[in-house]
Amino acid sequence: MDVDALALVVAGVLLVAALVAAVVDSPRLPGAAVAVPGALLLALLGVVGWPDAEATVREIAPTVGFLVVILLLSDLADREGLFSWSAAATARRAGRSPQGLLLRVVALSAVVTAVLSLDATVVLLTPVVLATAARMRVPARPHAYAAGHLANSASLLMPVSNLTNLLAFAATGLTFLHFTALMAGPWVVAVLVEYVVLRRLFRADLRVPVGEPVHDVPPTPRLALVVVVLTVAGFGVSSLVDLSPVWPALLGVLVLAGRQLAARRTRPADLLAAANLPFALFVFGLAVIVLALQRNGLERLLTAVLPDGDGLLALLAVAAVSAVVANLLNNLPATLALLPAAAVGGPPTLLAVLIGVNVGPNLTYVGSLANLLWRRVFAATGEESPSPARFSLVGLATVPLTLVLATVALWAALQV
Repeated sequence: MDVDALALVVAGVLLVAALVAAVVDSPRLPGAAVAVPGALLLALLGVVGWPDAEATVREIAPTVGFLVVILLLSDLADREGLFSWSAAATARRAGRSPQGLLLRVVALSAVVTAVLSLDATVVLLTPVVLATAARMRVPARPHAYAAGHLANSASLLMPVSNLTNLLAFAATGLTFLHFTALMAGPWVVAVLVEYVVLRRLFRADLRVPVGEPVHDVPPTPRLALVVVVLTVAGFGVSSLVDLSPVWPALLGVLVLAGRQLAARRTRPADLLAAANLPFALFVFGLAVIVLALQRNGLERLLTAVLPDGDGLLALLAVAAVSAVVANLLNNLPATLALLPAAAVGGPPTLLAVLIGVNVGPNLTYVGSLANLLWRRVFAATGEESPSPARFSLVGLATVPLTLVLATVALWAALQV
């Protein structure tokens, strides 16, 4: 495959511009306003053929559609009070123990991320966690970091937990349940390591006694709780009968949306905003831009760099390379770029890539869009967000150990 240096530079500039626009997230210039025209420009210039661009969009359309449905389900559950209730119940059980609060925030963040995706943890749960810490008059940092880190590292469990997982899921050839079973060990290890390291790092903050324990908890949002539980069960059942997991998620959306629309507690415009269609368009445009990079040398480079085999050392190397690429490119384009090269190695290599692109981004703000959203949540609540250096120092304490031990857990699961 010939490499066109000019095409590579143009695609690279468009990728950086699209990511910068997504990071800034200005209403005047959203990421989609750069990614989609960029993709069209590459097709017009012949860097990517129209049939190839169309095939790429068609290939990821089901994945993006499922993402839209999950975003809707998360927003509707939040409107039912699921996140406020769960945070209050978590705080009440912690009593006067800051360490107990951290443990429960880690567990809650891990479950929300696994079930409703990392976007729900960052956008919906993190503000509630910060508000709960302020209400209890304890330092917010350890609990905020727990929510932010677990949004990335706890997204290993299910295909629905992260867009990166959804993109790789079809390439693995695994069923929903088989994927989840193989990633259960890495998920548990990642959650435990994050908790242990964060508790050690923030031990001074966790010595501050709780000033005001939480005693009152809002009523249990039974419908939202039942819908979410049944939706997750539906994911497993749908995989057994060869149906897309989008159907149980869509059914959950219809139940909650129908109730809220009938009660006039939400409007069609609110649902449209929650679906975040501009982000869906951004992903489509980004996929075409990454395809241009792949066609002009990136795929060849990654194929040469990623090691072969499913031995422990090979999987560790794959996870490490993937983590580095995620922090250089952002984990979404990194996943799109790594998939063709990783698919050659089969499910073991693809799952190791997911460990790298999901755990690795905790090292830098640019590692994932979730990190940047998390930082913005701080600003919205009046809290001072950590500097990039501070964020990376905490990441250095958690990422290497989590990466290694989660990969070892994956290797062990593959032996079984």
